[in-house]
Amino acid sequence: MGHDAGEYLVEFIQVGSSVKVSAIDPVSGREVSIIGPATASRSQLTRVAVNKLKYVLAKEKS
Repeated sequence: MGHDAGEYLVEFIQVGSSVKVSAIDPVSGREVSIIGPATASRSQLTRVAVNKLKYVLAKEKS
């Protein structure tokens, strides 16, 4: 089951000078999180979180 980046839920929570970014796969319910600098762009943080989610989903399949 392939996914595009637009098929994931992404949540941003700023904590001081850092941002916690959670990416959730709505099909499986799997959630991963990353912590990044608040100065990073949302697109950069989203890309990293979604790539991590894709990695975890692929690892679970194998």
